[in-house]
Amino acid sequence: MRRTALLASGALLAALLPLTAAGASAADDPAPVPVDRFEGEVPFAHQPAESIFTWGGDADDPPVLRLAARADVPEGERVLAGGYDISGYGGFTHDFAADRPAHDWSAHRGIRFWWEGHGTGRKTAFEIKDGGAHGEASELWTTSFTDDFTGWKRIELPFTDFTYRTDYQPVGGIDHVLGLTRMWGYAVTLPAGSRGDFAMDQVELYGRADPSLRASVTTDAAVHPVKEGGTATVRVTVATTGSAPLDEPVTVAYDTAGGTATAGTDYTPVSGTLTFPAGTASGATRTLTVRTLKDRSAETAETIPLKLTVDGAKAPAETPQVVVDAHGLPYLDSRLPVRERVADLLSRMSLREKAGQMTQAERAALTDPGDIATHALGSLLSGGGSTPTPNTPEAWARMIDSFQLRTRATRLQIPLIYGVDAVHGHNNLAGATITPHNIGIGATRDPQLAEKLGSVTASEVRATGIPWDFAPCLCVTRDERWGRSYESFGEDPALVESLETVVQGLQGRADGRGLSRDDKVLATAKHFLGDGGTAYGSSTTGTYTIDQGVTTVTRRQLEAIHLAPYVTAVGRGIGSVMPSYSSLDLVGDGRGPVKMHARADMVTGVLKQRLGFDGFVISDWNAVDQLPGDYAAQVRASVGAGVDMMMVPYTYKEFSATLADEARAGRIDEKRIDDAVSRILTQKFRLGLFEHPYADTTGAKDIGSAAHRAVARQAAAESQVLLKNTGGLLPLRKDQKVYVAGSNADDLGNQTGGWTLTWQGASGTHTTGTTILQAMRKAGGNVTYSKDASAPTAGYDAGVVVVGETPYAEGVGDVGNGHDLRLSAADQAAVDKVCAAMKCAVLIVSGRPQLLGDRLGRIDALVASWLPGTEGDGVADVLYGRRPFTGQLPVTWPRSEAQLPINVGDASYDPQFPFGWGLTTLTKIPAGGEARLRALAAAAAAAERAGADRTGRALVARARLIVQQRVRDRMTQAVAQPFAAADHLLLTGRYGAAAAHLLRAYRAAG
Repeated sequence: MRRTALLASGALLAALLPLTAAGASAADDPAPVPVDRFEGEVPFAHQPAESIFTWGGDADDPPVLRLAARADVPEGERVLAGGYDISGYGGFTHDFAADRPAHDWSAHRGIRFWWEGHGTGRKTAFEIKDGGAHGEASELWTTSFTDDFTGWKRIELPFTDFTYRTDYQPVGGIDHVLGLTRMWGYAVTLPAGSRGDFAMDQVELYGRADPSLRASVTTDAAVHPVKEGGTATVRVTVATTGSAPLDEPVTVAYDTAGGTATAGTDYTPVSGTLTFPAGTASGATRTLTVRTLKDRSAETAETIPLKLTVDGAKAPAETPQVVVDAHGLPYLDSRLPVRERVADLLSRMSLREKAGQMTQAERAALTDPGDIATHALGSLLSGGGSTPTPNTPEAWARMIDSFQLRTRATRLQIPLIYGVDAVHGHNNLAGATITPHNIGIGATRDPQLAEKLGSVTASEVRATGIPWDFAPCLCVTRDERWGRSYESFGEDPALVESLETVVQGLQGRADGRGLSRDDKVLATAKHFLGDGGTAYGSSTTGTYTIDQGVTTVTRRQLEAIHLAPYVTAVGRGIGSVMPSYSSLDLVGDGRGPVKMHARADMVTGVLKQRLGFDGFVISDWNAVDQLPGDYAAQVRASVGAGVDMMMVPYTYKEFSATLADEARAGRIDEKRIDDAVSRILTQKFRLGLFEHPYADTTGAKDIGSAAHRAVARQAAAESQVLLKNTGGLLPLRKDQKVYVAGSNADDLGNQTGGWTLTWQGASGTHTTGTTILQAMRKAGGNVTYSKDASAPTAGYDAGVVVVGETPYAEGVGDVGNGHDLRLSAADQAAVDKVCAAMKCAVLIVSGRPQLLGDRLGRIDALVASWLPGTEGDGVADVLYGRRPFTGQLPVTWPRSEAQLPINVGDASYDPQFPFGWGLTTLTKIPAGGEARLRALAAAAAAAERAGADRTGRALVARARLIVQQRVRDRMTQAVAQPFAAADHLLLTGRYGAAAAHLLRAYRAAG
């Protein structure tokens, strides 16, 4: 039955429905109007059809729905039932058809439905969609109900209980008034964090409309901080449905009462009434003031609630508070050393406040913004894709400032530290400069450029009010089947260490004295320890195959490969470290695999004690839940291991309460808590958050600027690795007629990859940038484009086929989890057709090597383009010879998947292209052959002895060019082994040995 028919028959159906005590209506109420009966009248589909559909934060989060026939149904024969196991967020929506009229719910009091309870005590959010063009472009209003019962219960949700969503609005909000005259459906957000089942039946509108819905009263803010002796001004506004003038008067009685401030001593009490007469325009504002009084004593912050009693309109959702700022206390004195300020503040904190500082929540998961003060939260984050609406720098700053404002209502006014995954630029922000992913930066071999990129990212992130970045990833990728491999600079720890200059780009000086600048952020080294070494097939997380698996190594291997980058990071003053989801199985220690979040020997023993790390350790997303035992045991294990702040996106209340309970019971040493809180507070003081908690948007004008994009463009160009160039096809000439094809030639989303606007990324155009095709045209190339190579191929001088991967992130991208290392059938067909018709260059846009098999012989030029970011111009720069190709492989390029894992230094090493390989253009190759190589080796050894690093590197680079010129397309195991070893030796400063290995490779090439 269509929705129109169902609504038309509402009165008839209502007459047939059984009435219970809970569901009986007053005699003068209109008859209930059914919205959903779940008898099959509404399909499981998507917009624009009227439909019920599921959604979630990742592939595992959407619930599984079914229409179930049950004997105990409240109405009809079937109910909507389902199961869920949500780690991020997930739920389902019923959208009315986008091509049909919206529904008018304004005659009714609210919406109700039957729900089967399980007594879990967990909250379920219920959302309605008001106004706008259709259900996915409407204004969202939300409330919730608690599963504190068992069996069927009718849940009634009055429309007066719904509040405007401040965390997400698909169209940025419309009028911030719940009009109810153009309704597009509803959505249910199910609880995250544990597996569950639900059943729902008979959604309907009930009761007579509440008159207060015609108008609502709001205040300009929930918290009004003021310095002692100052006067707070509170603005009170009335708004009406449809912005019509008031048809009846609205009065607002106000009174200062309660709170921690003392009337007459700390402030002058006020009371009175504000009146908005009938006919007052919607949006009219009145003001009232509260004057505070000054004394000579130092004090913590004190609150003055402003009680509002509203007649004739809906009252504000919460009582506004005037707050007299804390003052005169040592921790507020910026002239004191940070150590003294931390000690003073810590001495004043309660256990509850300390637990709050160790708790980080996802901003979209706050059940109430007031929870920031109620639970004394120390941190919030935006997970991948968790953005304000609209997604602009201004909206980010306003959002974060609104959260920061809530901390002013706490006794000690400790500011939040807000974190975000800006892993290749400010990648959650639309219009930001998106740089190549780390795998491409590894290909540049350019530490100075890495530092510049860090500076660009820090500048754009801090300008939106965010002081903390969950980057860089210092993983050493050892198996390219890993879905995170593009987050790594490469497979050699020496390469990773060389590019940790990015830490200074993000943070500034190693001593932390630059962190308070408006263009620097706290950096995070992740994921400690061994995340890049997990064995294929060892993961136990969902359908993942390698991510979050087990790294089995000897202690020597652990130190040399996976720990080495953290030694460097600590030396560079890294401010925070994030442990890995993975487990470490250290050969010989007798413990077997142990999750890193529980390895006190590594987190505390190695990182903090041996390496001297003085920052704080932040957990990964919900990682505490992966530890064995009940929740209290999980908290004890992670905190005891040395994790200082827990990223518990949806369970922040449970974590902070459990932590405090365990400490009171003596099962967690409060000294361990004091150490954790001291580390967190130290970084907050260094960041200058106590003096400047709100966003400094001075640098917002530079977000996505030409100067920033120029740095990203340089990085895109330097990251291009020319693997093959038969006949000198590249660079192209602008007078050549070029045929361009392939799935990734004109797709900005594929070019930027995962962690771009959303966690997993997406194909298509979703931010500002230039595709490779667009860049080739901008460069002046004579280009014809046919994505699938279906256009005629005759008459062209050369072809450029841009192929590769579509976006993914983390274990979702693991090979074997719906992914492999082969080109898609469409990409293979495009390569085959173009390369059969003309000389062709194939560009592979991907996060890892792709297997080409026997196609390599039919390709004239091959380029590893990695994931170059938004600046496709950088790719065109090397294609058309504006810049030379200079990139080198940061990972080994295998011949087949059977070779994996394959890495530099392996005893059996026979790749398609070795680590460090990268042809060049526009560069004269030194002449002289073997004799010249011997001379270069001698000179390199002398430079090494003299400590002349720049000279040593230049000499080895010349030798590499000679070898590559000789090898060309004749790569053998005898060549690959010494060639790759030479690049490793170069990275470790052994220039003489590097040149000697290149001489061996030259001789092997025959």
